This record gives sequence, C-alpha cells and structure tokens, in this order.
Amino acid sequence: MLNRRHLRVKVLQAVYAYHQTGAGSVSQHEKNLLQNIDKVYEMYIWMLSLISEVVEYAEKDAEERAHKHLPTAADLNANLKIMTNRFYTSLRNNKEYLAGVKKYKIEWNFDPELVKGLFRALKYSPEYEEYLQKTDDTIQTDKDIIKFIFKKVILKSTLAEQVFEEKFIFWPVDKDVLQALIAKTFKNFSFEDPAKNKLAETTGNWAEDKEFIIDLFQATIKYDKDYQEMIGLKTQNWEPERIAMMDTLLMKMAIAEFINFNSIPVKVTINEYLEISKEFSTPKSNSFINGILDKILIELKEEKKIRKTGRGLIE
Repeated sequence: MLNRRHLRVKVLQAVYAYHQTGAGSVSQHEKNLLQNIDKVYEMYIWMLSLISEVVEYAEKDAEERAHKHLPTAADLNANLKIMTNRFYTSLRNNKEYLAGVKKYKIEWNFDPELVKGLFRALKYSPEYEEYLQKTDDTIQTDKDIIKFIFKKVILKSTLAEQVFEEKFIFWPVDKDVLQALIAKTFKNFSFEDPAKNKLAETTGNWAEDKEFIIDLFQATIKYDKDYQEMIGLKTQNWEPERIAMMDTLLMKMAIAEFINFNSIPVKVTINEYLEISKEFSTPKSNSFINGILDKILIELKEEKKIRKTGRGLIE
C-alpha cells in the first residue's frame, strides 16, 4: 500500500507539475494529485483482472484443443482444475473488485495475444503441472499458484510490462506499491467464505493520509517564495542553474513539514526527503540537501518557528 514516503512522492510529482506548467489553478493540481492516488488503485484492479483473465483462458485453451483436427485424449480431457481455484472464485465474487472493474471499464480484448501468451507461459511451466496433479489442495496451495502467475508469469512478461507502462504514466514508480497491494490481497484472502476476503486498501488510513497530502501540497505552494528565500540565503555560493530543480522542491517540502506539521518529528522529515532524493535526484543531492536543511533548521529553531508536539520532537 501507499505509505507516507510514497505519498510524499505523489505530492512531489504534483508540485513539480505545478511549477512545470507555469503554476495555474492550485485546485486543479490538487484534483490531479488525488487522481494520481486513485490511479494506483486502478492499476491494482487492472492487475487483479489480468490474473483473472489468465486463469479464465484455461477454458478457452481447452476448447481450442478439443476442436483440433486430430485431438488426442489429453486434448479432449483438458484439466480445468484452476477454474475452481479458491482465490480466483473468491475474487470473481468480490463486490469491491467487481465495482472496480465496472468503474474503470476494464477489458482485455484490446490485446488478445497478451493473455494468450501469459497462459501459454503458465501452461508449460513445471509449477502449473505440479499444481494440476495435486489432490490435497488448500487455500494456501491455491494462492501459491496465483502468486506464481503474478510474480513469475505476468511480472516477467515484457509485453505485460509494456501494457502497464502505456496505461499508467507512473508505472516505474508505482510498481513496488502494486506488488505490496497484491501481497496484501493474498494475505487477506484466507477464508473459505468469499464474503470475508477483502481487497487491499490503497493507504492505511485514507482520511488522515488525504489530509496530509493536501496540506503538504498547499503549504509547499502557498509559501513557495518564503521557502525559496530561505534556500537562496543558504546557497549564495551556488549558481542557481547548478541547483537541481528537484533538490529545491524536496527542500521546500521538507521546510513545509518542519513548520506546518507539528506531529512529524524533524528527523523523520529529513530522513524521508533524503531517501526520496536518492531515487529522484542527482547522486550528490543527498549530501547537498542534508547540508542546506541542517542550516535552515538551525535558523528556524532560533526563530522559534518550529513547534513539535507529542511524538514530534525537534531532536
């Protein structure tokens, strides 16, 4: 699921887009931010749907084999055990999943070769053959073959990768989140009664997380000039064009958290943005950002602009 670091990255993307488009409507960028969060859930439903499609292709494959010109006994008696897989049947009866499929208008007929190719990769794998021969299946063994489809068939497919990259602009960033959501789904689907099996939630507490990302985005934009001035005073020996834009945005977001988020410890804020910089900025950004934030933090403390409460200690 999306943790606070992932949410900070989403805000970073929104702040970056705001500056790249020459500012514009803050409310529209807020709307885009929330839509980008929803895109993660949409991607999750698409992936569950693709897993389902691969399973269902077993029936189509069996039908094609039965109608061959000279079908063998094996062709006429294809093993369709996977159609009764507990994870699959529970998913197909899950109201949240069905609502998601309807909401996002999910269909895979735009690329029939994708599902066919994925099923063939599954069909000729030793793991699938072993699953078909098993007679003492449990919920866990049923989930194991679905995990195999997801991890070793779909995620290993360059064609599937290409489809998701085309459909979801932040696929390279959100792929890890997707895997966490699918893993949570496997954990949740542990009951014989399908009604008890729940989909994963995008965040741990959406009410709190939504407030966090909106407040962080608004504060970063509202006080942009103030934060730019703080950064400028600490980087006078640097030529502006030598400072990566992403570094500046990360520092502005960190300052926004220092001043406006009383319950977030300063150390947590610094560590989070340093980690994000490793992935989204230059190799030297980590030490640069750390040095500038340390200087700004000293000044903010002296001016008593940082007020942390509860667990949110300055030190």
